[in-house]
Amino acid sequence: MSVAVTAPKEKTGGFGGYFRNPWRKPRFLQATTVGYLLWSMLPVVIAVIFSFNDGRSRVVWQGPSLLWWIRDPTDSILHDPAIKQAMFQTYKLSLGTVLIAVPIGTLFAIGIDRWHGRPARSANFVMLLSFVVPEIILGVSLYILFTSLFANKIALGTDAQLLGLVSYQISYPVIIVRARLLSIGPEYEEAAMDLGATSTQSIRRVLLPLLAPAIFASVALVFADCVDDFVTVQALGGPADSDTLAQKIYSAARASPTPEINAAATVMLVTTLLVIGIGLLLYKRFSRGQEIGGAADFAQL
Repeated sequence: MSVAVTAPKEKTGGFGGYFRNPWRKPRFLQATTVGYLLWSMLPVVIAVIFSFNDGRSRVVWQGPSLLWWIRDPTDSILHDPAIKQAMFQTYKLSLGTVLIAVPIGTLFAIGIDRWHGRPARSANFVMLLSFVVPEIILGVSLYILFTSLFANKIALGTDAQLLGLVSYQISYPVIIVRARLLSIGPEYEEAAMDLGATSTQSIRRVLLPLLAPAIFASVALVFADCVDDFVTVQALGGPADSDTLAQKIYSAARASPTPEINAAATVMLVTTLLVIGIGLLLYKRFSRGQEIGGAADFAQL
């Protein structure tokens, strides 16, 4: 006669049982996540709300209004020439940096991916150096370079700011595109050349479309980072018309700002979120197309 022996059941009730249960809901992690989001987003939400305040106060709500957006004849962002110039300068530098840094970074990533040996490792190290070096050090170094060695060739202001932003931002597309290259591999290009494509055609009609998600992600990241950049543009700034929105907001915050500054910051926030959202949609769109019909694209060569 055999007797069945059953293991004693662990208690899952109570406070101790909750932590012993491997299938419990991660309430602590959820609470931490919600707390962090509230802590980080609440000041931003308050700043956006007070950009629609009807009075000059940034702490006392006096009713909703578009006073600091379009109604005030001198201090609204629609009529303040200094804010409009700073806004124009901000987006001009951001777009210029994207148009220069992303193509160069993409080509640099492809070159490093195909270039092997010690020179390739040295080039990769130099590229990563601008990514890990603090921005203030890079900005001050470029300031010394432009004011000493290139004193009569590169003037402080828009030209110096653009070169500084490109030097700092170029590492982002290199890293993102290289990560995409590692996931793609050389098989698609080799298959395209087996089907009769030249090396140039395989890059233009096969590799670049496959890199499109990484390129769009690089565009969104570089643009968003340039819009709110302060350190580089401050170190390489020149005349007053080269000041960006970040510089205007910083200068006004140390004085007696009006909700106009909140409105200007809201414009920066909305623009950044819009570009990131578009970049995310394009990333998903092109990634989905590659997953569905990736290898079939060779038939169009």
